[in-house]
Order: sequence, then structure tokens, then C-alpha cells
Amino acid sequence: MAKAKPPTHKPTTYPQAAIDRMLAAIQFDPQGLVPAIAQQHGSGEVLMMAWMDRNAVAETMRTGRVSYWSRSRKAAWRKGDTSGHIQELVDFRVDCDGDTLLVEVEQTGVACHTGRHNCFFRAIRDGRLEEIALVEVDMEKTS
Repeated sequence: MAKAKPPTHKPTTYPQAAIDRMLAAIQFDPQGLVPAIAQQHGSGEVLMMAWMDRNAVAETMRTGRVSYWSRSRKAAWRKGDTSGHIQELVDFRVDCDGDTLLVEVEQTGVACHTGRHNCFFRAIRDGRLEEIALVEVDMEKTS
């Protein structure tokens, strides 16, 4: 299993005025959350979907390290703080309705907590739901 390689670019950061404009454009749900799709810069591969609150949006745009809100833990989390499998921001986008975010990232290591490269590793094959991607990293050993 491969060790995560360090990123090769400088993460994108934004000034406070740009962060404020983005926050004003986002339509957060009644719980104060918005879905955020993480996409690999360059390849366009969809890596994962998670939730962001206002603080996660602001921290991501300010620092260039992608942060999310965990609905199950009811807590903020920055991708890779415990595993080392980080996401550095390349571009931060909001859709036409303001209700979905796209974070283009440079992924270091794997994106999925199962140790797979992305979270979309199950699909119907021959009428059965099957795993179509192998585990790349034993996440028990990286936490």
C-alpha cells in the first residue's frame, strides 16, 4: 500500500472580501449546511461528497486546506488531520442555485475513509451491487 505523497502545488487561498462574497452566494439548508463535492484537479474524478457549514467554507477559503462539517459527529473536521490524506484547495465554486459547492482539490493519498481512492466504489454489475475499486491504504494504520 502506497504512502501518501506530499502535494506539489501551493494551495489556493482567498482574501476576506472574496470569502464574504462566496458566503453571501451560498444557500445553506435549515441546519446551516450545504453539500460539497470534492473533485480531483486535472482529472475531474469525483472523490467524495461531504457537508460544509459557514465556518468550513471560510476556513477552506482562508487556509487552502479543505474542511467539512460532520453531521454524525456534529463537529468540524479538516480532511487529513488524522490520516495525512489531505485535500488542498485549487478552486472553490458554487452552483447556479447556490445550494451545492464544488471544491477542486489536489488530493494527497486517498479520499475515502475506507482506504479507496474515492468514495464511489460501489456499482451494479450483473444485477448485483459490487465493489469496483480495491482498498489502497489500510486506514486503521494511518489514524
